[in-house]
This record gives sequence, structure tokens and C-alpha cells, in this order.
Amino acid sequence: MKKELLKESLLATIDSPDDLRHLKQNRLPEVCNELRSYIIDELSHNPGHLGSNLGTVELAVALHYVYNTPYDRLVWDVGHQAYAHKILTGRRDAFHTNRKLGGLAPFPSPMESEYDAFTSGHASNSISAALGMAIAAKKTGDTKRHVVAVIGDGAMSGGLAYEGLNNVSESDNNLLIILNDNHYSISSSVGGMKRYLLNLSTSVSYNTFRYRVAKVLRKMGMLSDARREQYIRFGNSLKSLLARQQNIFEGMNIRYFGPVDGNNIQELIRALRAIKDMSGPKLLHIHTVKGKGYAPAEESVTEWHAPGLFDKDTGERVVSHPDSPQPPLFQEVFGETLLELAEQNKRIVGVTPAMPTGCSMDIVMKKYPCRCFDVGIAEGHAVTFSGGMAKEGLIPFCNVYSSFLQRAYDNVIHDVAIQRLNVVLCLDRAGLVGEDGPTHHGVFDLAFLRPIPHLTITAPYDEQELRRLMYTAQLPDMGPFVIRYPRGRGKLVDWRCPLEAVPVGRGRLLRAGSDIALLSIGAIGNLAAEAIDKAVRAGGPSVAHYDMRFLKPLDEEILHHVGQHFRQVITLENGVVNGGFGSAVLEFFADHGYAPRVVRLGLPDDFVTHGPVPQLLSLCHLDVDSIAEVILHNNKKV
Repeated sequence: MKKELLKESLLATIDSPDDLRHLKQNRLPEVCNELRSYIIDELSHNPGHLGSNLGTVELAVALHYVYNTPYDRLVWDVGHQAYAHKILTGRRDAFHTNRKLGGLAPFPSPMESEYDAFTSGHASNSISAALGMAIAAKKTGDTKRHVVAVIGDGAMSGGLAYEGLNNVSESDNNLLIILNDNHYSISSSVGGMKRYLLNLSTSVSYNTFRYRVAKVLRKMGMLSDARREQYIRFGNSLKSLLARQQNIFEGMNIRYFGPVDGNNIQELIRALRAIKDMSGPKLLHIHTVKGKGYAPAEESVTEWHAPGLFDKDTGERVVSHPDSPQPPLFQEVFGETLLELAEQNKRIVGVTPAMPTGCSMDIVMKKYPCRCFDVGIAEGHAVTFSGGMAKEGLIPFCNVYSSFLQRAYDNVIHDVAIQRLNVVLCLDRAGLVGEDGPTHHGVFDLAFLRPIPHLTITAPYDEQELRRLMYTAQLPDMGPFVIRYPRGRGKLVDWRCPLEAVPVGRGRLLRAGSDIALLSIGAIGNLAAEAIDKAVRAGGPSVAHYDMRFLKPLDEEILHHVGQHFRQVITLENGVVNGGFGSAVLEFFADHGYAPRVVRLGLPDDFVTHGPVPQLLSLCHLDVDSIAEVILHNNKKV
């Protein structure tokens, strides 16, 4: 929708939910159509999450129409289904800046808007957070406040969701949980909950009947909040007679309503109004279509989850075709290499928490479907499940996005490291990841994994190193092995190389020098190499460049040499500077009596914003020019 057309639209008159609530209900389908067109238009030239947001247009409109936001709290989970919510809450004219540096955040953020009740970049946290808000409202006497948790797009496979449900069923609260059931996360949803929701056949007429009975009993004084549990038990007994299967939610004393057509705005509003003022916890099950209203996105859901640039009229995705061959993505190298290793070693299996296409494990799945496991959005389970297989002799390659591994920290320690199990943790999207912002940047892994005993922690300099490290990780007696690598393309067009072992705990000298030692770990070392060249051309010092390869164990031979022969040292990492690789080098020098001047380059003690990776690197002074300046600035005798 062009801006000149938007000026003439109904959507242009909605600057806040108050404006929406002043419309007659029969105008809302028009609002939904305009919202959907607006999202398609904007995302066609400013990429983002398309399919999930097209499916929740009616839900966002209905929620803001029925509830008094922002006084009433809406907690979205996962955050990439909240674009319509953002547009309706005063951010329409700024939506073209979504995911750009300095623009709107990619996911709901309370720091951006009072309408964003809670941060929700990852998944499965909405029920717990919303329950906390509902309890707080009761405890502070704010009895008129409604709290709604919107969970879906695969998030019900996460363990935290069930921890929240368990607490909801035992707490005094009026929370409403909306289960947005679209059968997908990024790829098709997996697991028993998917099958359960597909088969759940609770009668709408039954729910209506029970609600009417409840109203009559209340008027007769026979049903009070104090007797609510007896009523629920009676309802569950009636349910067992009328429904074809037990309802897990009502089994937990959470009243269930649905399923409702979540893309029918009138039906959705009727359902929300009917249950809005009921006391006690409730769950409204809605069915939505991911990609709703845009045929290409409905037909190819996975590809259109976040399609990049596309022609909105033809539905053709815009893919650049450079004149010269391009290096592959790191995840593509991972997928191809894992397939080669699986062909050679029958004990190798693959595990991914809902990211088979994102991490390229789908390459292996196509040939060996019985040796790969998509466990859904359940990172902790993915790690412990891998530990169980490793205990019995398999070699699991468990691919988890770096920032998502944060939710499996205890599992790494308790279920893998203590037993020294040969689980290969492949941390995709390590370092800055760009437009998805602080909830997705994989910047803490080096620092939080480094203290764990028995781990081998490594980061490849390029694609060939990734292949060699993956081969090394599956050799006998390797124990728990962590390989972290970045999002995006590497540097090598001819990336295939023989699969051979890398000596564990050994780095390598990339460039000899005599004045400064620059120690890097991972693919960011390529920027260091460019920066050294630039500094030398500017008349800078002689720099020795070491690719350390391993954070744990460190190459002590290199560090002893550097400590003895260099008075100036620079460390470089694409991770937080506090507690990471640079800190490990400093500790080594302190423990062995070396006292060079050490400059640590890494990410600051803050959450880095969203934006293109090159811009973020510049913002954090980790681009080529900034590294070269540090080298030149340290061109002095100590």
C-alpha cells in the first residue's frame, strides 16, 4: 500500500487502539484487509517475518478492540507475530523502519512502547510472564485489569509453557491464554502437542451450554467463585460424556473454549467478549492460517516465514545473482559436512530444536530421516536428549542457535559435561546476527561456556576449518565439543577440503610480526587480517596474527611465546568482552607472570541493538577501520 493510498484508507485514521475502538464493528474487516495489505507492501521491500504476521491480523484487531490496552496487558509469544499489534499502537508511520538500525525493534519491547507488555523475542515465555502480571494485579488490588497471553507459532512445544500452565492451574488468577494454533513454528510443528491439537474436538455447543448453565447457577446463588473448583470438576465429568477425548487444559482446571476461527474477526470478538469477565484461568484455542491472505505465503509456509525481498504482485522472491560465484552460508557448509560425516559414521545423528531449515540439517534429513530429530522449540530437551543418545554410544550433532542455548545452560552442565558425553554442540548464529536484535545476538556463549569443566570450545576461522572441526568432534574420546560459527556467508568459494583432524587446543600463526601480537578467535579474524593490511599500508607496526581456534583448551604454547616476546597484545572476539576470550588470555598471562599491555576488543557490557551486521560492528568498533585504528594507536614502545 503506497503512502498516497494509505492517506485515503481507514487504517490511516487509527493512531491508537482508542481510535480502533471508536469504529463500528462492521468496519473491522476493512481494517484487517488494509492491515494485511500494508504488511505485505512494507515487507516486500523491508524484509521481516511475513507468514506468521499475516495470520494474526484479525487477532491483533480483536484484542485491541475488546480490551482496554495498554491498561489491559497483552503478552505476545513468539514476538514475530506482533506486526499488526505494532501498527495499531501508534507505530504505523514508523513501521518502514522496522528492524533497521535506529528504527522499530523487530519484536515487542517495553522500552519502545507501553503497549508492549513484555519482551518476547524467543518463545514460550508468555504464560509465565502474563501469570506474574495477573497475580500482581490481584495483589495490588487492581481488580479491573485483564491480562492476556498470546502463545502460538510452535511455542507450545517449549517446556516453559508447561511450567507456566502448571502454575496457572494452581494459582488464584483470571488469566486468559490464547493458543494461536497454525500448525507451524518456522517449519511444520512437531511432536505430540501438534497431534493433540489437530485431534482436539471440543464441542462449541458444549462450551456454550456450559457457559449458559454457569450464568443461571450464578443468578440462583448456587455458583460462586469460592465454589468454582466444584463447578470445574462437574464440567470435566460432563465433558467426559460429551467429548471424544480428555482435554488436557481442563484436566489442569483451566477452562477451555474453542476451537474458534482466528481469521474471522466477528467470531473472534464474540468469543473474547463471552469469556472476558469470567473469573479464573481460561484458554481460548483459535485456528489461524499462516500467511493468510497472500497466496504464495499460504502455499509455501516455510519459505515465506521470513522470505526476504519479494515482488508483492507476482509473489516472486528477489534473489540476487552475482556475476561471480559466492561463498556458501556457514549453515550450508554445516549441513553438507554433516551429511558426509553421517555417510562415513553410522553412529552420527542430528538434533535440532525447530530449526531444520535454518541450520540446514534438512540436508541430512532428506537422506537419513530416521537419523535426524526435530524436537520442536525445546532447547533444554534437545541437549538432554542428545546426552541420552551419547550415553548409549551414538554421536549427536545438536545444532542450536547460540542465543537459544542460553535456555539449555543447566542441561549442558548437568546432563552432558558432568558425564563427559560426546555431544557435539554446533552453535549457529554465534556473534552479532543483525536485524533480530538483542534477543537473538549470540554474544554470550564464549563467556558462559568457558567456566564449564570438560568442554572443548572452538570457533572456526573459515568454512574449511568448520569442516575439519566437525570431523574432529566425532573422533573417539572427544567428550562434549562446542563449535560456534556466525550467521551469513564465509569467504571461500572453493570451501570443500579433505575431512581431517585439527589438533585439539592448538592455534596457528597466520602472519608473522614483531611489534604487536593480535590474537583472534573465530571468523572475525578475517576482519583482523584486513585491518592489519590496512594498518601496515598506513605505515603501522609489524603485527603477528594468531588464529587461536580454541577457547578451551587454550594453546598454551602460543600464549607462552607471546608473553615472552611481545609487550603489546590485542585480543579480538565476536562476543562480549567481559569473561570471554580476551579475559581468558589475561588470566593466563597473570597466572604465568607475563605483563604485556593487553587491549581486548569485543562487544560491550550492554545489549546491542538491531540492524545490519556491518553497521553493528561499526557501532561496536569491531569493523576493519576501527581495528586498524587500534593497531595504529598502539604503535608505540611500552
